[in-house]
Formats: sequence, structure tokens, C-alpha cells
Amino acid sequence: MEQDKNKQNERAQGQVRIVQETVAGKEITLCHVIGGPLPIVYQKLGLNPEIDYRTSAIGIMNMTPPESAVIASDIAVKNGDVYLGFADRFSGTLIITGEISQVKAALKEITRYFEYDLGYVVCPITER
Repeated sequence: MEQDKNKQNERAQGQVRIVQETVAGKEITLCHVIGGPLPIVYQKLGLNPEIDYRTSAIGIMNMTPPESAVIASDIAVKNGDVYLGFADRFSGTLIITGEISQVKAALKEITRYFEYDLGYVVCPITER
């Protein structure tokens, strides 16, 4: 038993162990537009079912620190005719709904403000 430990120690001496940790910074890690989602998506997310699904969109974002979702939700509702579906200051998640053009405009303004005024690292806006 003692010899096995010595052999393991001899092998381990030439190795370097690296531990990586992710530290939450100021960033938007997800920014996506779902154009024309099916009604089931609205229903499962608990969003307003009185929507014209053909011209509507869902915008979803995630950011750190999570309290940033409060700022983003304020920008969204002041920038366009969008409905605030969900904003969580504990997870950093924001979901907005509205006409496709309005949702896109709100997300663009949020990412612009966060990047240029607040100095956040911002991911690109994706859509499908």
C-alpha cells in the first residue's frame, strides 16, 4: 500500500493541476429573438395568449450581474411597444414580447446601452 502511494506521488510531481473558475462579469450572454413562435411556446412560458402569433416575437436575454435585468426591462418598455413577460433580478433573465420589429428594436437598444454606456461585454443578437 505504501509503495503504491509513493509511485503515485512520483508520477504526480511532474504534472501541473489547473483549476478554472468562472467569475460573473458585466456581460450579456444570451440575446435571441424568436420570430412567430407557435402558441404553445407562449402558453408554456405563461405569456399573454391574446397575441397575433403570425407577427409576434419573443425576445430573451440573460445577463450578469443578474440585477442588470431590472435596467434592461426598463429600457425595453421605454424603447418600444413591448410587453414585459418576465424579468428576474436573481437569475438575470429577461423575456419580452411584441411585434417582431418592436422586440428587435428593444433588444438592440438594450445591448447598445449596456455595451457603450455601461461597459458590458455583449453577445450578438441572434434570431430564428
